[in-house]
Amino acid sequence: MRRIATALLALAASMASVAHAAPPPMQTVESVDLKRYAGMWYEIANFPMVFQRDCVGDTTAEYTLHPDGSVGVNNRCRNKDGEVDSASGTATVVEGSNNAKLEVTFLPPFKGDYWIIGLDPEYRWAVVGTPDRKYLWILSRSPQLPQEDLDRALAAAKAQGYQLDELRYTPQK
Repeated sequence: MRRIATALLALAASMASVAHAAPPPMQTVESVDLKRYAGMWYEIANFPMVFQRDCVGDTTAEYTLHPDGSVGVNNRCRNKDGEVDSASGTATVVEGSNNAKLEVTFLPPFKGDYWIIGLDPEYRWAVVGTPDRKYLWILSRSPQLPQEDLDRALAAAKAQGYQLDELRYTPQK
């Protein structure tokens, strides 16, 4: 009887450690064509973050290619007073990432990771995250994303170990 109890305790302990094991390192898409990626994207959903605390809807990100290879970033949103808030920054490609990993700077010296972890073959939607899985954005070329495409984007996030309980959907006009 004691052997069975010990075996059950050992089994329970091993299962608990598996359940709480850290997810494997996050993977990006194989490559990104920045010319196709450039342009306007609408935020469909995100993990709430401090920099977007005043945003209540109509959130967009516009990416512009610069001659030096960097990418201009202009984020905009509507705040609770109905006004538009915006923040501009610059993204640089992480060497060896085939353009799938960028480092974004809005206020030097603060830099943030921008990893493209899901991307529609036609560049209609993208999933962007950070390697620590604290931040996540689902982006679309249009203000609304058809359910079938949203399901694919959500599946891409889940495949990278994201728990989507905190996902917040962004109202778009």
